[in-house]
Amino acid sequence: MDEEQLIQAIQTGDERAFKELVEKYQLLVVNTCKSFVHNMHDAEDISQDVFIEVFNSAHKFRGESKLSTWIYRITVNKSLNFIRDHKKQSLFQSIGNTLFGTSQSLDVRLNSYADRPDFQAENNERKANLYQAIDALPERQRIAFNLNKFEDLSYREIADVMQLSVSSVESLMHRAKLNLQKSLYACYKNEN
Repeated sequence: MDEEQLIQAIQTGDERAFKELVEKYQLLVVNTCKSFVHNMHDAEDISQDVFIEVFNSAHKFRGESKLSTWIYRITVNKSLNFIRDHKKQSLFQSIGNTLFGTSQSLDVRLNSYADRPDFQAENNERKANLYQAIDALPERQRIAFNLNKFEDLSYREIADVMQLSVSSVESLMHRAKLNLQKSLYACYKNEN
């Protein structure tokens, strides 16, 4: 089924169509949630809420955007609501390839150090500092940054999800990067 047929079938309560939608978008939803909450268990819980919302709100989908854009919007909102409701800092998970796209060869070299306790502790501290800096960004900057860096969405796609212009997204990304630089510089400057 194409997107239009899929959403129409879901609007009529077709459970097979809903199952197809979940299979098609589950990885996207879980990964997007994880980029906000940094914890796979929480991301999976939120993704269940997202799909319940999609099913219950299918009649509200007007087709003015792509189905994936609508699902991203619901996912971002559910993730932000989770953060607000729970007001907790999640345990930090590995960011390496997801954020910076480091190469496989770098991973192989790093794995030779992975068993060293001092390397592991330092690496965990860097990840924690990075996630704290990302989490401290203003909400719209954090959303744009997460969608671009974790979900690899283009500025055009982010603009659709956030219902902004591309130039607004460019500005948000620029400010997010500057804020991260300042925050991380201050953090590491204080350590020395």
